[in-house]
Amino acid sequence: MDTAVTAWLQAELGKTTDLTDLATRYTRLGTARAVALEVLRERLAALRSQPSTVNVSSVVAVSYTENIKAYERQIAALEAGEPPAPDDPDDGTGISSDLNVLYLVERPRR
Repeated sequence: MDTAVTAWLQAELGKTTDLTDLATRYTRLGTARAVALEVLRERLAALRSQPSTVNVSSVVAVSYTENIKAYERQIAALEAGEPPAPDDPDDGTGISSDLNVLYLVERPRR
């Protein structure tokens, strides 16, 4: 695991994430995206296993539903390929796979 992959993983998972754990997962899984997805899914599962809201009348109310939604959005983005990881496979063309061509065609006049 090189410095670019380490920096990308820390940007996705936070600076407090254990680097030796990330290196072990990277060796087992082979890609930074797979490591990030595995860590995020574990965090999401931990949040889901606990009550999502705790309310003590007139004292305190705590809700984790927005955290759960945020993890789900981050996982969906990573599964869709965003943001690109430094070790993502290249198709050999050097051109991003999300490059599209738009043709403008004149509409007939009425």
